[in-house]
Amino acid sequence: MNLFDKGLGPTEAVIRYLDGDYVVLKPGSFARCAITGKPIPLDELFYWNVDRQEAYADAAAAHTAFARFGLDA
Repeated sequence: MNLFDKGLGPTEAVIRYLDGDYVVLKPGSFARCAITGKPIPLDELFYWNVDRQEAYADAAAAHTAFARFGLDA
């Protein structure tokens, strides 16, 4: 086995975002922030948008996304 074999290293998960929860459709170690592009470890994934099916790295990124799409209160 070498470094280039599939399965080694971090991989992006495919996730279905639900209200208050999410389902991992394809296993991986992280989700990608829709605003910053930064990887988010799944155990640190707290912000997402169900309608847009997007993950956000933090509250600031989530606010930016909501403001961008006219969802800001």
